[in-house]
Amino acid sequence: MDRAVVYLRVSTERQGRSGLGLEAQREMVRVFAEREGLELLGEFVEVETAKGADALDRRPELAAALALARKEKCPVIVAKLDRLSRDVHFISGLMAQRIPFIVAELGADADSFMLHLYAALAEKERKLISERTKAALAAKKAQGVKLGNRTNLAEARAKAVASTKATADAFALNVLPVIEQVRQQGVTSYNGIAEALNVRGVRTARGGTWQANTVRKIILRAPHLKVAA
Repeated sequence: MDRAVVYLRVSTERQGRSGLGLEAQREMVRVFAEREGLELLGEFVEVETAKGADALDRRPELAAALALARKEKCPVIVAKLDRLSRDVHFISGLMAQRIPFIVAELGADADSFMLHLYAALAEKERKLISERTKAALAAKKAQGVKLGNRTNLAEARAKAVASTKATADAFALNVLPVIEQVRQQGVTSYNGIAEALNVRGVRTARGGTWQANTVRKIILRAPHLKVAA
Protein backbone atom coordinates (compact mmCIF):
# COMPACT_ATOMS: atom_id res chain seq x y z
CA MET A 1 0.00 0.00 0.00
CA ASP A 2 1.26 3.47 -0.89
CA ARG A 3 1.81 5.89 1.98
CA ALA A 4 1.51 9.62 2.59
CA VAL A 5 2.00 12.23 5.33
CA VAL A 6 -0.96 14.49 6.16
CA TYR A 7 -0.62 18.26 6.55
CA LEU A 8 -3.56 20.37 7.79
CA ARG A 9 -3.54 24.13 8.31
CA VAL A 10 -5.76 26.86 9.65
CA SER A 11 -4.66 30.43 9.14
CA THR A 12 -5.65 32.03 12.44
CA GLU A 13 -5.04 31.12 16.06
CA ARG A 14 -8.76 31.42 16.75
CA GLN A 15 -9.64 28.88 14.06
CA GLY A 16 -7.02 26.51 15.39
CA ARG A 17 -8.38 26.57 18.92
CA SER A 18 -11.99 26.09 17.83
CA GLY A 19 -11.14 23.42 15.26
CA LEU A 20 -12.91 25.35 12.49
CA GLY A 21 -11.84 23.95 9.16
CA LEU A 22 -9.65 21.18 10.56
CA GLU A 23 -12.31 18.48 10.67
CA ALA A 24 -13.43 19.30 7.14
CA GLN A 25 -9.84 19.04 5.89
CA ARG A 26 -9.26 15.83 7.84
CA GLU A 27 -12.41 14.23 6.47
CA MET A 28 -11.55 15.23 2.88
CA VAL A 29 -8.10 13.67 3.23
CA ARG A 30 -9.51 10.54 4.88
CA VAL A 31 -12.05 9.93 2.10
CA PHE A 32 -9.42 10.55 -0.59
CA ALA A 33 -6.89 8.22 1.07
CA GLU A 34 -9.49 5.49 1.45
CA ARG A 35 -10.48 5.79 -2.20
CA GLU A 36 -6.88 5.77 -3.43
CA GLY A 37 -5.67 3.08 -1.02
CA LEU A 38 -3.21 5.32 0.81
CA GLU A 39 -1.82 4.56 4.26
CA LEU A 40 -1.56 7.79 6.27
CA LEU A 41 1.69 7.77 8.27
CA GLY A 42 1.25 10.86 10.39
CA GLU A 43 -0.71 14.09 10.72
CA PHE A 44 0.79 17.55 11.21
CA VAL A 45 -1.51 20.44 12.13
CA GLU A 46 -0.38 24.04 11.68
CA VAL A 47 -1.96 27.05 13.35
CA GLU A 48 -0.51 30.34 12.16
CA THR A 49 -1.50 33.92 11.52
CA ALA A 50 -1.64 35.65 8.15
CA LYS A 51 1.58 37.58 8.89
CA GLY A 52 4.49 35.68 7.37
CA ALA A 53 2.19 32.84 6.38
CA ASP A 54 4.15 32.03 3.24
CA ALA A 55 7.53 31.66 4.95
CA LEU A 56 8.52 28.05 5.56
CA ASP A 57 10.57 28.99 8.63
CA ARG A 58 7.33 30.17 10.28
CA ARG A 59 5.70 26.79 9.69
CA PRO A 60 7.49 24.22 11.89
CA GLU A 61 4.73 21.65 11.39
CA LEU A 62 5.09 21.83 7.61
CA ALA A 63 8.87 21.50 8.01
CA ALA A 64 8.30 18.43 10.21
CA ALA A 65 5.88 16.94 7.65
CA LEU A 66 8.44 17.46 4.89
CA ALA A 67 11.14 15.83 7.03
CA LEU A 68 9.02 12.73 7.65
CA ALA A 69 8.00 12.51 3.99
CA ARG A 70 11.66 12.77 2.96
CA LYS A 71 12.62 10.03 5.44
CA GLU A 72 9.80 7.69 4.36
CA LYS A 73 10.14 8.62 0.66
CA CYS A 74 6.45 9.40 0.30
CA PRO A 75 4.30 12.42 -0.61
CA VAL A 76 2.63 15.00 1.61
CA ILE A 77 -1.16 15.18 1.22
CA VAL A 78 -3.30 18.27 1.85
CA ALA A 79 -7.05 18.79 1.49
CA LYS A 80 -6.85 21.93 -0.65
CA LEU A 81 -4.03 23.78 -2.38
CA ASP A 82 -4.53 26.95 -0.32
CA ARG A 83 -3.73 24.93 2.83
CA LEU A 84 -0.15 24.96 1.51
CA SER A 85 -0.24 28.56 0.33
CA ARG A 86 -1.93 31.08 -1.95
CA ASP A 87 1.49 32.31 -3.06
CA VAL A 88 2.86 30.80 -6.29
CA HIS A 89 6.47 31.55 -5.32
CA PHE A 90 6.04 29.64 -2.06
CA ILE A 91 4.48 26.70 -3.93
CA SER A 92 7.41 26.71 -6.35
CA GLY A 93 9.83 26.62 -3.43
CA LEU A 94 8.07 23.57 -2.02
CA MET A 95 8.19 21.81 -5.38
CA ALA A 96 11.94 22.47 -5.52
CA GLN A 97 12.36 20.30 -2.41
CA ARG A 98 11.56 17.28 -4.62
CA ILE A 99 8.91 15.97 -2.27
CA PRO A 100 5.67 15.22 -4.12
CA PHE A 101 2.44 16.83 -2.96
CA ILE A 102 -1.05 15.42 -3.35
CA VAL A 103 -4.03 17.78 -3.19
CA ALA A 104 -7.16 15.78 -2.37
CA GLU A 105 -9.47 18.38 -3.92
CA LEU A 106 -7.64 18.19 -7.27
CA GLY A 107 -7.32 14.41 -7.42
CA ALA A 108 -4.44 11.99 -7.73
CA ASP A 109 -3.63 12.99 -11.32
CA ALA A 110 -2.72 16.61 -10.54
CA ASP A 111 1.01 16.88 -11.28
CA SER A 112 3.47 19.66 -10.42
CA PHE A 113 2.56 21.65 -13.54
CA MET A 114 -1.12 21.67 -12.57
CA LEU A 115 -0.30 22.69 -9.00
CA HIS A 116 1.75 25.64 -10.29
CA LEU A 117 -1.11 26.61 -12.61
CA TYR A 118 -3.77 26.50 -9.89
CA ALA A 119 -1.48 28.43 -7.52
CA ALA A 120 -0.91 31.12 -10.16
CA LEU A 121 -4.66 31.46 -10.74
CA ALA A 122 -5.34 31.71 -6.99
CA GLU A 123 -2.65 34.38 -6.60
CA LYS A 124 -4.05 36.35 -9.53
CA GLU A 125 -7.55 36.22 -8.03
CA ARG A 126 -6.20 37.46 -4.68
CA LYS A 127 -4.45 40.40 -6.38
CA LEU A 128 -7.59 41.34 -8.31
CA ILE A 129 -9.64 41.36 -5.09
CA SER A 130 -7.02 43.55 -3.43
CA GLU A 131 -6.97 45.97 -6.37
CA ARG A 132 -10.78 46.24 -6.40
CA THR A 133 -10.81 46.91 -2.65
CA LYS A 134 -8.17 49.65 -2.97
CA ALA A 135 -10.04 51.23 -5.89
CA ALA A 136 -13.30 51.27 -3.91
CA LEU A 137 -11.59 52.89 -0.90
CA ALA A 138 -9.91 55.48 -3.14
CA ALA A 139 -13.28 56.34 -4.70
CA LYS A 140 -14.86 56.82 -1.26
CA LYS A 141 -11.93 59.00 -0.17
CA ALA A 142 -12.33 61.13 -3.31
CA GLN A 143 -15.99 61.60 -2.38
CA GLY A 144 -14.90 63.03 0.99
CA VAL A 145 -15.66 59.97 3.08
CA LYS A 146 -13.31 59.74 6.08
CA LEU A 147 -11.84 56.26 6.31
CA GLY A 148 -10.71 54.51 9.47
CA ASN A 149 -11.35 55.24 13.12
CA ARG A 150 -9.63 58.53 13.93
CA THR A 151 -11.44 59.09 17.23
CA ASN A 152 -10.17 56.26 19.37
CA LEU A 153 -6.40 55.93 19.16
CA ALA A 154 -6.25 54.10 22.50
CA GLU A 155 -8.54 51.39 21.14
CA ALA A 156 -6.42 51.13 17.98
CA ARG A 157 -3.24 50.75 20.04
CA ALA A 158 -4.90 48.10 22.22
CA LYS A 159 -5.91 46.16 19.13
CA ALA A 160 -2.34 46.37 17.82
CA VAL A 161 -0.97 45.01 21.11
CA ALA A 162 -3.56 42.22 21.08
CA SER A 163 -2.64 41.35 17.50
CA THR A 164 1.06 41.16 18.38
CA LYS A 165 0.30 38.92 21.35
CA ALA A 166 -1.93 36.68 19.22
CA THR A 167 0.89 36.29 16.67
CA ALA A 168 3.37 35.36 19.41
CA ASP A 169 0.91 32.91 20.98
CA ALA A 170 0.20 31.28 17.62
CA PHE A 171 3.91 30.79 16.97
CA ALA A 172 4.40 29.33 20.45
CA LEU A 173 1.51 26.91 19.90
CA ASN A 174 3.21 25.75 16.70
CA VAL A 175 6.70 25.27 18.07
CA LEU A 176 5.88 23.81 21.51
CA PRO A 177 5.01 20.35 20.09
CA VAL A 178 8.41 20.29 18.37
CA ILE A 179 10.12 21.26 21.65
CA GLU A 180 8.20 18.49 23.42
CA GLN A 181 9.43 15.97 20.83
CA VAL A 182 13.00 17.07 21.53
CA ARG A 183 12.44 16.72 25.28
CA GLN A 184 11.06 13.21 24.82
CA GLN A 185 14.34 12.31 23.13
CA GLY A 186 16.17 13.19 26.35
CA VAL A 187 17.26 16.75 25.56
CA THR A 188 16.05 18.96 28.41
CA SER A 189 18.44 21.92 28.73
CA TYR A 190 17.59 25.20 27.01
CA ASN A 191 20.90 25.12 25.12
CA GLY A 192 20.32 21.54 23.99
CA ILE A 193 16.79 22.27 22.81
CA ALA A 194 17.98 25.38 20.94
CA GLU A 195 20.66 23.35 19.18
CA ALA A 196 18.14 20.62 18.27
CA LEU A 197 15.71 23.17 16.80
CA ASN A 198 18.48 24.74 14.73
CA VAL A 199 19.56 21.32 13.43
CA ARG A 200 15.97 20.60 12.40
CA GLY A 201 15.83 23.85 10.46
CA VAL A 202 13.13 25.41 12.66
CA ARG A 203 13.43 29.21 12.77
CA THR A 204 12.40 31.63 15.49
CA ALA A 205 9.38 33.92 15.08
CA ARG A 206 11.68 36.53 13.52
CA GLY A 207 13.35 34.04 11.23
CA GLY A 208 16.58 33.74 13.22
CA THR A 209 18.39 30.91 14.99
CA TRP A 210 17.46 29.65 18.42
CA GLN A 211 19.31 30.60 21.59
CA ALA A 212 18.80 29.24 25.11
CA ASN A 213 16.94 32.39 26.18
CA THR A 214 14.58 32.19 23.19
CA VAL A 215 13.68 28.62 24.11
CA ARG A 216 13.19 29.67 27.74
CA LYS A 217 10.72 32.40 26.75
CA ILE A 218 8.64 29.99 24.65
CA ILE A 219 8.51 27.38 27.43
CA LEU A 220 7.59 29.99 30.07
CA ARG A 221 4.83 31.23 27.76
CA ALA A 222 3.22 27.77 27.54
CA PRO A 223 1.15 27.90 30.78
CA HIS A 224 -0.49 31.14 29.65
CA LEU A 225 -1.73 29.74 26.33
CA LYS A 226 -5.37 28.72 26.26
CA VAL A 227 -5.54 25.54 24.23
CA ALA A 228 -8.92 24.02 23.50
CA ALA A 229 -9.61 20.63 25.04
